[in-house]
Amino acid sequence: MLRWLTFVWLFIGLAMVFSASYAIADADHGDGLYYFKLQIFWILVGLVAFNAVVHLPIRFVLGVADWLLLIVLGMILVTLIPGVGILVNGSSRWLFIGPIPLQPSELMKPFLILQGARIFAQWDRLRWRTRLLWLGVFVVCVAAILIQPNLSTAALCGITLWLIALAAGLPYQQLGATAMTGIAIAVISISVRTYQLKRILSFLNAWADPHGNGYQLIQSLLAVASGGWFGTGFGLSQQKLFFLPIQYTDFIFAVYAEEFGFVGCVALLLLLLVYATLALRVALRAKTAIHRLVAVGIMVLIIGQSILNIGVATGVLPTTGLPLPFMSYGGSSMISSLFAAGLLIRVAREGSEANVIQLDEHRQQRSTPAPATKLKPGTPATAAQRRQKRRMGRV
Repeated sequence: MLRWLTFVWLFIGLAMVFSASYAIADADHGDGLYYFKLQIFWILVGLVAFNAVVHLPIRFVLGVADWLLLIVLGMILVTLIPGVGILVNGSSRWLFIGPIPLQPSELMKPFLILQGARIFAQWDRLRWRTRLLWLGVFVVCVAAILIQPNLSTAALCGITLWLIALAAGLPYQQLGATAMTGIAIAVISISVRTYQLKRILSFLNAWADPHGNGYQLIQSLLAVASGGWFGTGFGLSQQKLFFLPIQYTDFIFAVYAEEFGFVGCVALLLLLLVYATLALRVALRAKTAIHRLVAVGIMVLIIGQSILNIGVATGVLPTTGLPLPFMSYGGSSMISSLFAAGLLIRVAREGSEANVIQLDEHRQQRSTPAPATKLKPGTPATAAQRRQKRRMGRV
């Protein structure tokens, strides 16, 4: 079910990228299918990672997670070097590997979950030196994303790690201190960077600056409201026609809401609910603590990020740069989401496997006679008990 739900979600997202990006792709590149074809390419790359992780033992992936996390961290640090990282909307989040653009902060998410699950699952057995070492690595990962600056992704990574630690049963004193520290850092970041503060103020009252910071949210709300009960129909959104900015990435849900209406939005939310329920069942049936924490982390990442994106598009949350998993255009996000979904399916598979019994042990169990049933004096023996007594006598 998880596999098919992932593919259904992926198909919906591909259809929405086609609809949301056609007009702007035709205007900017002379080819309305430009972003659609690129999205198909990234889906194929992501499916390779998805297939590989589904068929690999989870212990193997966990064994290399620490090195992969450090490699991606190095890529994030490289983006901070002036002239190397690619500036997009004032943030240095992108890195070119040859002709291929990558966003390392997106690629880091599944490896952060894997290593977080690995560390927190055996927290009580680790020495304080190892604990502090990996806590320092996690802090550097989140801080490097925050410096780009990318407050929304840094906050999502920090919250995901915190919830994994909570599910692992770490002491509440340590969790409380970590939460207060994270909130303080977020407040400082918002205070230092005035554009982040303006985003929050525009979220509280977008119509105070309808042609500036509030423009994007107002256009998104107009798209959502225009959908009505059943939507305008697939491909018939008006707001995507150069009114709503970045309509095929961060605000693709607004186009979806306009074209499929309230009923379509409820259907998508039900899909998220079923996906989250299955992920929780996988976590509850996991055979080891590490597997359970991996499932919890992936559920928080995929479902939590989806809810945050939808909350932004509907004006419930401040504007962030988080994409909608499996739907927003973007290669790094697609690869990361499919890799995470593959991990969840792999955990589900290993959690439902039967216990393997060695052949010699099975033969020994069959050859060992069952203990005879003792009868109270004067109690007549049943036919089965008499047969068991005769069999014991022959042995």
